[in-house]
Amino acid sequence: MAQILAPSSQWQMRIAKSSAPASPMTAKMWSSLVLKQNKKGTAKSSAKFRVFAVKSENGTINRMEDLLNLDLTPYTNSFIAEYIWIGGSGIDLRSKSRTISKPIEHPSELPKWNYDGSSTGQAPGEDSEVILYPQAIFKDPFRGGNNILVMCDTYTPQGEPIPTNKRHRAAEIFSNKKVVDEVPWFGIEQEYTLLQTNLKWPLGWPVGGYPGPQGPYYCGAGADKSFGRDISDAHYKACLYAGINVSGTNGEVMPGQWEYQVGPSVGIDAGDHIWISRYILERITEQAGVVLSLDPKPIEGDWNGAGCHTNYSTKTMREEGGYEAIKKAILNLSLRHKEHISAYGEGNERRLTGKHETASIDTFSWGVANRGCSIRVGRETEKQGKGYLEDRRPASNMDPYVVTALLAESTILYEPTLEAEALAAQKLSMNV
Repeated sequence: MAQILAPSSQWQMRIAKSSAPASPMTAKMWSSLVLKQNKKGTAKSSAKFRVFAVKSENGTINRMEDLLNLDLTPYTNSFIAEYIWIGGSGIDLRSKSRTISKPIEHPSELPKWNYDGSSTGQAPGEDSEVILYPQAIFKDPFRGGNNILVMCDTYTPQGEPIPTNKRHRAAEIFSNKKVVDEVPWFGIEQEYTLLQTNLKWPLGWPVGGYPGPQGPYYCGAGADKSFGRDISDAHYKACLYAGINVSGTNGEVMPGQWEYQVGPSVGIDAGDHIWISRYILERITEQAGVVLSLDPKPIEGDWNGAGCHTNYSTKTMREEGGYEAIKKAILNLSLRHKEHISAYGEGNERRLTGKHETASIDTFSWGVANRGCSIRVGRETEKQGKGYLEDRRPASNMDPYVVTALLAESTILYEPTLEAEALAAQKLSMNV
């Protein structure tokens, strides 16, 4: 994907057409397009203002890349804040920019803002104003400098969270003292699929056809096995620059499919980091001319789906004797299986079939080192007698605020009856 760093055609400046043929551009004319500007009376700086003209085959001149990469810090204290929020579908990301004129250290110092909720499916046209509350700040890898990305949640003008604001409820759960005391950690494995523009067919797949069977693609290398590595690598670095706690990445089982991992993150941070990482990925694929899909089963048939496996632990699970707490948590999760499945992503029933490293959507199961179970416990956790569990049920399009909050609620706040607990333990062949 060599075009990942190339400006799109919308950023090209076209030469006006003339009846007379255009004269060729000489070396002298070419060099005259390079401008240098040193601001007098300011501190000495190596920053220079340069505009390059590059003539393409269709006669266009591109002068935009240097302007897009301008460092504003020597000239102004103002910076750009990109306000980001989740739209009406619960999975679409929206954003808009505003200038901030003074330094800020905390999201609460940023002004609230509004947008037209009737255009995002979140408010009626006759009362369309929705208010953005800044909640988390990240460095902007696209604009650089002091510019920032701002994760926001959404409220009515009266201050009530709108129905699609899942962050608000998650923040309530994570601020509960019982939950705070358990310091819940999350490690989220976000899988995604890259699609060819217009065709909506996976990147690297022959048009109207299929590649060879799965097997060589997982963590593979080579032009016939790895499709979209530059996008994955660009995303990895951009996330690290932004301050997202991304911990790794790899090619997935289905060709054209990738995964990155975020965590360990504590509490509400897990949701903020996943949503901003998704926004960054959307922007990178936009520049690359590739479509990002979070569909849990993008290709039907004998192909792996896309999940968002969520690794989870509490303070008690991580301490000596924590394995008993893990088994108790699994019991609670088994009793609330339906509640979790209903909130774990749209279309997940196409993925959770009991095949392709998944459990059946209708049956709760757990096992050590078993990727065909609802909940997997690692061999090292079993050996050490403490550690974490992996919930393999969430789909790639799940809302991380919902999933992380549900896990904390079900394993820390939920108190089943002794009878229900005993029946669940018997069913799962588990002694607690």
